[in-house]
Amino acid sequence: MLEKNRIYPLKADQKPKLLERVKTQLRVNHYSRKTEEAYLGWIKRFVLFHNKKHPEEMGEKEVQRFLNNLAVERHVSASTQNQALCAILFLYKSVLMKNFGWMDDLVKARKSIRLPVVFTKAEVREVFSHLEGVPKLVCSLLYGAELRLNEALSLRIKDIDFEHRQVIVREAKGDKDRITALPQSIVPELKQHLNKVYLQHKEDLKRGKGKTKLPYALAGKYPNADSEFYWQFAFPADKFIKDENSDLIFRFHIHESTIQKAIKTAVKKSEDI
Repeated sequence: MLEKNRIYPLKADQKPKLLERVKTQLRVNHYSRKTEEAYLGWIKRFVLFHNKKHPEEMGEKEVQRFLNNLAVERHVSASTQNQALCAILFLYKSVLMKNFGWMDDLVKARKSIRLPVVFTKAEVREVFSHLEGVPKLVCSLLYGAELRLNEALSLRIKDIDFEHRQVIVREAKGDKDRITALPQSIVPELKQHLNKVYLQHKEDLKRGKGKTKLPYALAGKYPNADSEFYWQFAFPADKFIKDENSDLIFRFHIHESTIQKAIKTAVKKSEDI
């Protein structure tokens, strides 16, 4: 996993692969990890659609065929097609340094018109009654502090300010930090949870682990910060993972699917009553 603003030297005869170049440029431009994953996925699909032909050898016509196929054959939504277009434009403009005009012949996917699903307060209470533990805490932050799921899961312990009843969201949308209110109702339960995280962190340190992956180049600026409790994720995973570019074995935050499955199950239970 490449770190932001870090240069990885190559051998004289070694040329970085296309997707590595895209990944590096995305991180230099401070795109979010979710956007990075989505863009890389669409670029892979674009290349495979044209039988692994290198994008350097393709241009506007190939892009149009791919995007038209998404709309006409695969019937994707307008937002999905637009995301694919943004990924490919990023590839050509920011990585391959090529430009082509507006795609006049592009068949745009039709926008779906749907009413938003909004729960009543009673329905929200019913769903919450079927949540417990970490999923309930995370959902409380989503609902009460207006956090996005990835923002809640990416919280470090130091970003939760009990004294001022606020949560600091780092690298929010637009790569900006913001502050939001911490719901008073979850403070006792959240403190109990963080006490458990603290004890777990102490045990990890005893076992020779307990370090975390710091954002940007903070590991060099603060050499011992990666072992400090306040830099740990507020909702750490049960298992350790190994960093792709170092020997660091650490606890990342729990996966988004854990919360998504818990919400789906809670909603189904509330509907069955």
